[in-house]
Amino acid sequence: MDATFTAEQDEIRRTLRELLLKRCGPEEVRSAVRTADGYDPGLWEALAQQLGLPGLALPEAYGGVGCTTTELALAAEEMGRALAPSPLLATAVLGAPLVLGLGSADQRAALLPRIASGELTAALVVPGAALTTALGLTGGNRGDWAGGGRAGGVQARRADGGWRLYGQADQVLDGHSADLLVVAAHTGGFARPRTLFFLVRELVRAGATRVRQTSLDETRSQSRIQLRDVEAELLGDGEGADVGGVLARVGDSAAAVLAAEAVGGADRVLERTVEYVKQREQFGRAIGSFQAVKHRLADLYVQVQGARSAAYYAAWATVEGRERVGGLALAQALEALRVCASEAVQLHGGIGFTWEHEAHLYFKRAAGDELLFGPVHRLRAYAAQEARLFGGGEVAV
Repeated sequence: MDATFTAEQDEIRRTLRELLLKRCGPEEVRSAVRTADGYDPGLWEALAQQLGLPGLALPEAYGGVGCTTTELALAAEEMGRALAPSPLLATAVLGAPLVLGLGSADQRAALLPRIASGELTAALVVPGAALTTALGLTGGNRGDWAGGGRAGGVQARRADGGWRLYGQADQVLDGHSADLLVVAAHTGGFARPRTLFFLVRELVRAGATRVRQTSLDETRSQSRIQLRDVEAELLGDGEGADVGGVLARVGDSAAAVLAAEAVGGADRVLERTVEYVKQREQFGRAIGSFQAVKHRLADLYVQVQGARSAAYYAAWATVEGRERVGGLALAQALEALRVCASEAVQLHGGIGFTWEHEAHLYFKRAAGDELLFGPVHRLRAYAAQEARLFGGGEVAV
């Protein structure tokens, strides 16, 4: 494994950081999350048109840049540093790869170029709190997580030569502002249960009800989607499609990207804390000069660097087709972000507890991400289970 970055990768990071420093400071973040979309459309347009971020990991044949998960992870790291609210995660990390992996040639040709240009945003609709299970991060995704029968979720039924969707999902990332819904739905009833994916376009005409929810982390918008006899289009042909396998691969790459994003947030909040302890004084000296504070910050630095290495390796492994370690990297990164954000609140003293300070934004991102994509102990437990570490059998090496 070559751990050095190419000139192109360094340029992606540098250019994106410069743009975010200019247009996505703490005040801009607070203003953006209070808009109807939950993000700044002008910034999203700049990210799409100037940097090609939505299509960074899409093939050039579909208008993308043709890069890999590694470049997308590096971009996510910079987005995480700024806590930039955007539909990048829902669109480019979750939605587009499913269209690419499961969609027909016509569907890919119609949708992916528009996604790559930033014209079209997408949202992955998974019922209940089953997102991490669906992505194969905290459990096997071959079960009935999409609902079925009396289990609730979303149901798909054939009607008039097409498909109609019924059901509700309560934790849909950026679902209130998305132009396209990629919906996981249960088909076949009791006799032949199966989970397939469907596309819902022209949402106003289709009759889908979307309500933005109040969430712990304002920078990560969530919505409730209600589907009542909504017309939908089957993603792909549905025959012989390895839905679970594609979902697991998308989940592994998404976990690597999310890990890098969390590392960016942890690194930034640690930087701000180091700056602050050099200025805040007690007993006539900067608190950063006390040995106990130095030890705490040194421990945080080691934890962030370890999480960064894990995130980079996970991104590289998805590109090289190696073992799936995205879940483990995500666990380490989420833990690093949580610990760094908690220490930041403590070391900033009274100001760290106030709404005016940005430390609470990182703390909420850490807590919100664990609720959505964790918790950490479940990510690690499932990775250990898959590796058969504690099953009494052979140990994976």
